[in-house]
Amino acid sequence: MILMSTISELKPEQLKKQYDNEVLGFETTAEVPPLEGILGQERASRAMDFGLKVERQGYNIYVAGLNGTGRSSYARSIVQSVAKDKPVPLDWCYVYNFEDPYQPLALSMPAGVGSRLKEDMDRLIDHLKKEIPKAFSGEDYNKRRARVVQDFQEKTSQLMEELNRTAKEHGFEFKRSATGLVSIPLIDGRPISEEEYRNLGEEKLKEIEARNDKLQMRAVEIFNGIKELELKAQDAIRDLDAEIAMNSVGYVIGELKAKYQECDCPEILEFLDGVQKDIVKNVDDFKVKEEAQEAELPWLLRGRKADSTFKYRVNLLVDSSKLEYAPVVIETFPAYYNLVGKVEYENQLGVLTTNFTKIKAGALHRANGGYLIIQAKDILLNPYSWEALKRALKTGEIAIENIAEQTGMVATSSLRPKPIPLGVKIIMIGSYEIYNLLYNLDEDFKKLFKVKADFDVEMKKDAEQVYKIAAFISKHCMEQNMRHFNRSAVARIVEYSSRLADHQDKLSTRFNEIVEIIYEADTWAGMEGAELVTDAHVTKAIQEKIYRSNKYEKKIQEYIKDGTILIDTEGAVVGQVNGLSVLDLGEYSFGRPSRITAVAYAGKKGVINIEREVKMSGSIHDKGVLILGGYLGDRFAQRSPLSLTASITFEQSYGGVDGDSASSTELYAILSALADVPIKQGIAVTGSVNQRGEIQPIGGVNQKIEGFFRVCREKGLTGDQGVMIPHQNVDNLMLDDEVIQAVAEGKFHIYPVRTIEEGIEILTGMPAGTMDEDGGYPEGTLYHRVQQKLEAFRKAVNESEAD
Repeated sequence: MILMSTISELKPEQLKKQYDNEVLGFETTAEVPPLEGILGQERASRAMDFGLKVERQGYNIYVAGLNGTGRSSYARSIVQSVAKDKPVPLDWCYVYNFEDPYQPLALSMPAGVGSRLKEDMDRLIDHLKKEIPKAFSGEDYNKRRARVVQDFQEKTSQLMEELNRTAKEHGFEFKRSATGLVSIPLIDGRPISEEEYRNLGEEKLKEIEARNDKLQMRAVEIFNGIKELELKAQDAIRDLDAEIAMNSVGYVIGELKAKYQECDCPEILEFLDGVQKDIVKNVDDFKVKEEAQEAELPWLLRGRKADSTFKYRVNLLVDSSKLEYAPVVIETFPAYYNLVGKVEYENQLGVLTTNFTKIKAGALHRANGGYLIIQAKDILLNPYSWEALKRALKTGEIAIENIAEQTGMVATSSLRPKPIPLGVKIIMIGSYEIYNLLYNLDEDFKKLFKVKADFDVEMKKDAEQVYKIAAFISKHCMEQNMRHFNRSAVARIVEYSSRLADHQDKLSTRFNEIVEIIYEADTWAGMEGAELVTDAHVTKAIQEKIYRSNKYEKKIQEYIKDGTILIDTEGAVVGQVNGLSVLDLGEYSFGRPSRITAVAYAGKKGVINIEREVKMSGSIHDKGVLILGGYLGDRFAQRSPLSLTASITFEQSYGGVDGDSASSTELYAILSALADVPIKQGIAVTGSVNQRGEIQPIGGVNQKIEGFFRVCREKGLTGDQGVMIPHQNVDNLMLDDEVIQAVAEGKFHIYPVRTIEEGIEILTGMPAGTMDEDGGYPEGTLYHRVQQKLEAFRKAVNESEAD
């Protein structure tokens, strides 16, 4: 007697682990303290704590995980809490470099000093513009300057008189011409004419030239004396101007030096010294000049000298005066200039100009001494930003550079501000894929981001975590001023979380999706005028969320019902099985059945995957199909070679096919075709298979079961319909209540299967058979029929080759 495998279908209580709200120690979430910290991310939390405490170069943090797992919100909260224990960083200013104007100097000072210095220098400039012109227009200055000029003029007049006397003594007279003073010979006390000069004899001319040479030598001496007097007068006026300027501003700058001496800021004192020297050196810039009329046309002002007092201003790049602790900067648009800063230009009548006051800070400057949070995708999508960030971290300083100069596209003379030392902790948030790409392809990444905070998508389902879920709900109810949830609603949220995790003993950490249901359940409770959110409101929120997104699922079900898509849910057909797949639309995914058919005939081509032949299948699906040949060879080619050609396909499939979850389904279709035994069409199949015939787990088991159930419901439940799933997926079942009710009433069945032999017996009602010592199978078994068919194929192939 041949025995069939005994496979028990799953009971209703195995299809979903319902949470007993009676074990919750509260009535509503109003009694539960709001959640503090992160929920279900112990590994990531410990990594973050460690990474934030390490004060070493390269220990920046990469936060890896899926969207919606709380990685961004947790990163912000934990960094904020750690930053509160860190000191307020320094202020940073850029000032004019009096030695090299193209390299502005960076000054650091305690927080709050920068803003005071900026205000003090602005007041100094106002003072300079008022007091220096006033001093130079005063009576004392004018008298002293007049004495210097008068003294110069008197001494110059004396020298000119001496020059004229000397000229007469030598028989000459000086007259002014366009080229300067010209000596004219005298005859009888009067200037000689040109005609008389030409008529003079040779000896007389030589005598006149000799006297003129002596006169010229004396004239040079006198003119040199006049030049020396002029230089002395200029020096005297310059000294006078410097004295007046110092009298006007010396005490002000002296007060500033004394003020900032207390701050222990030697760089500020050096800057003030430079300001004082520059004022004295360029005091003429402050003197009152005749200005053009205000009504002048703009282009007439181009030649006017620019205001030179900008050199004394302070560009407060980073102002930490309003901070209470280390800065936490979240840069949402890390473009190159937003990250490292820039030098702005101003268009003045078609000419681009700039100076150190137009240097602007970037996110690295603002976060210096603290923390910078950025999204990996954002910084990688912005050209040059990633390289700029790495360069800053490697060199330990922030250098403001023009992109065009950096790439060699433009060679212009521009400002090159002195780099600022960098001390910042980078927290970069991104996906696993980006992390793996950077780790494997960017040699700098592993040196700069040595800490990985890995956010999981699921957590254990125990009493502690369930209570934290309630605390999580309580927190949102309080923060968003929502209705509190009663314990039945909390239990329903817990079940929904397990459904998202696809596991009866786990909870999902995709908190964004859970929060959506919390908000929407509160809305439905409000529409009903309820004071508390109940499980009915949560269920309503889930159902309505599905309804908003399941249009395409309904369309497919309609096509199946009216016969456009061919799916049988009754009867039995040879070589035909209902396989199950999941369609993911992003926000919503659902299961749908697909007809898989197989045809077997004599040949040596083995299993032909039609999808592969037309390049519509992925590599994983191709691998699954190739495994089928290994199983057939193991079971039926131990005594003789396998002579078989079998074609399999997904009927009415017009898109790509990938994944191996249908490999067992395809094998069932081939076995049915070989044995010529029909397969029950009311039972759909999912599960991958290995070469030994063991059924392997798959994903999306809940969606697949529910998808086939809805098709059967639309076409009419007969009580013989169901789904075969891998036995390992039983723990993943969190099915809809409608499916569970149908199973309880015996209208639908779910079978956990371990091997191909178990599955084929359920599908055909015939025992598979066990191989004997000779490699054969008992008569009356399905595998005996398969073996007979393969033997017939082998003979047919041999006879064909013999002919």
